[in-house]
Amino acid sequence: MSKPTVGIVGTGIYLPDKKMTAKDISEATKGVWVEEAVINKLGIVTKSMPDKQDGTQEMGVFAAKDALKNTGIDPLDIDVILCVGEEWKEYPLTTSALYIQDKIGATNAWGIDVANRCCTTVSAMKMAKDMLIADDDVNVIMVVGGYRNSDFVDFTDKNMSMMYNLGAGAGALILKKNHPENLLLGSHIIADGSLSRTAGVEIGGTANPITCENLEEAKKSLRLMDAQKMKDRLNEVSMPNWFMCIDKALEKSGKERSDIDYLAILHIKRSGHEYILEQLGLDEDQTIYLEDYGHIGQVDQILSLHLALQEKKVHDGSIVCMLAAGIGYVWAANIIQWGKAS
Repeated sequence: MSKPTVGIVGTGIYLPDKKMTAKDISEATKGVWVEEAVINKLGIVTKSMPDKQDGTQEMGVFAAKDALKNTGIDPLDIDVILCVGEEWKEYPLTTSALYIQDKIGATNAWGIDVANRCCTTVSAMKMAKDMLIADDDVNVIMVVGGYRNSDFVDFTDKNMSMMYNLGAGAGALILKKNHPENLLLGSHIIADGSLSRTAGVEIGGTANPITCENLEEAKKSLRLMDAQKMKDRLNEVSMPNWFMCIDKALEKSGKERSDIDYLAILHIKRSGHEYILEQLGLDEDQTIYLEDYGHIGQVDQILSLHLALQEKKVHDGSIVCMLAAGIGYVWAANIIQWGKAS
């Protein structure tokens, strides 16, 4: 008996109205980065930023509701919610998946929070597919989450330029067992735990608690805790690991690089983005560079696919590759065959 297939029913997105421009970023760095360099090197024209109502969990609810509206899925048909929202949220030690479950009326679903930084969505999609195949009682899974790690960025920290692009927003995907369209094929993930503590929020955990003295510093303490080690190691392994993830995901899917029609890639600096396209033999029309949105963590891949469908860059027959990386350090890719299953 053949294994069930898993297809994407649709997507949902929420983006705050508030924006931060390249000029704003330049001014926040006190002129260390000029506006032109922010645009041309970091690849940020503008980015979405959170307003008061845009909590991580609440934005997840907004994206979930958008996905339900776009797909026509009844929330009572959702069996599991895998929340990919960040740890930085309205109330620590609360479960975001269950907050979303309540707010969208998915009362038949159980939920769990998944954390793999900016690789969380691609990782959760693999988990969702494996669950849908393995469990006869699970037929519909929502992958959903919000992101606003931009709150922690200190623009006066020169080491943090790689994170000046952090924005805010939320995304949702609904996956269904034996859905006859938009099949999620192979996935591949690589991790390098030697980088697990080279970046993160340095103040606020048990190792370095918030005190009266460090309170203001703690609010902007997302930083490279071992900048040289991280940069040296990433220069050595990051691109090879990305391409290994792509090639392994393609191999598991019975596809080759030449089959890729659209790359749903996270926002990275412009030169890196262009290099990956060149190596894959893709042109700018086969992706969307998120220079008008910034890097919304693990939401990037959902946003890219969502926009590509709106712009008709993805259509029946398209082979989509989602590509992600997250501090920790993790690299991930998956392959999606859009349109009717053959």
